[in-house]
Amino acid sequence: MPEINSHHSAILEDRRSLSLSGVTDVDSFDENEISLYTSLGELVIRGKSLHVDSMNVDTGDMQIDGDIRSLVYGDKERKKKLGVWGKLTR
Repeated sequence: MPEINSHHSAILEDRRSLSLSGVTDVDSFDENEISLYTSLGELVIRGKSLHVDSMNVDTGDMQIDGDIRSLVYGDKERKKKLGVWGKLTR
C-alpha cells in the first residue's frame, strides 16, 4: 500500500461539501458527527445529515456532504494509522 500523503488540506464549499486530504483513519461517524485522524492530527466535523460520500484509502482523500456546522482540530500529536474502517472500504 502506498504511503498516504503527509500533507493535509480541507476545502469547504458553501458549508455543504467538504473535501479532505491526508486522512489516515476514521474513528467514528454518524449523521451529526464524524471523528477522524489526519496526517496532522485529530479532526471532528459536526453538522446535520452528514454523509461520507467517498474515501480513497490509498491517497487519504475524503469527500463529506451535508449541513456542515464546525470543523474542530484536536491534538496535533494524535495520528492514528489506517484502521478497520479504512481497510473495509478498500
